[in-house]
Amino acid sequence: MKKTAQKTASTQKFIEIEGIEGNIAYFSGGNASLAIEVTATNFALLSKGEQEAKIASYVAFLNSLSFPIQIFIRNKQLDISSYLKLLEAQEASEQNPLVKERIRLYRGFVGNLVKVNMVLDKNFYIVVSYSHLEKGIGAAAKSMKHGGGPSSDFAGNAKASLHTKAQAIQSQLQSLNLKTKVLSQNELLQLFYEAYNGDPTQTGQANTGTPVVSAKGESSPGQKQQTATL
Repeated sequence: MKKTAQKTASTQKFIEIEGIEGNIAYFSGGNASLAIEVTATNFALLSKGEQEAKIASYVAFLNSLSFPIQIFIRNKQLDISSYLKLLEAQEASEQNPLVKERIRLYRGFVGNLVKVNMVLDKNFYIVVSYSHLEKGIGAAAKSMKHGGGPSSDFAGNAKASLHTKAQAIQSQLQSLNLKTKVLSQNELLQLFYEAYNGDPTQTGQANTGTPVVSAKGESSPGQKQQTATL
């Protein structure tokens, strides 16, 4: 009797990312997207008039959109152990007794604070997408190469469309006094890596085995292309 070969399914097969070129991520099915990082603003500290102006500007931004967007908020737990060690070192080297005592009290306050509350860093992103259907149904068959990956025509159309959309969004957000930037290739790779594999910098988090998404190639300054290995 012949032994039946065991079939194993990798988690990577269920991820739609085909690759990342430049600041654009390409997905299976003829889709692409880019991400715009937006700085946060403390709405609660604004005056009532400033809050109303901010809301009106946000409403105007939403009404100006002629294409769909996704708003993605990422909460990331911060590890401030290095900051506490820095305070400890400053306390040890401080010669002024009064300043030394103030550093000790502040270090104790921060240490107790993180024991009771989880310190989070929030990142805000606006994701814009492109589909081959924007060029008509006839473009669907030509959107991907025979061996997989985006065709040159599809990549060119996606790049032009996404950058136009990104410029429109960034222009509108300037009226809200928000700083924006389009994520670079390495930043996209880092975002996807941490989203699928977890953040290895977090305390007590282990990351073993084969990564679900990993950067292919070296991060040398002369390298212009990297892709997400799936």
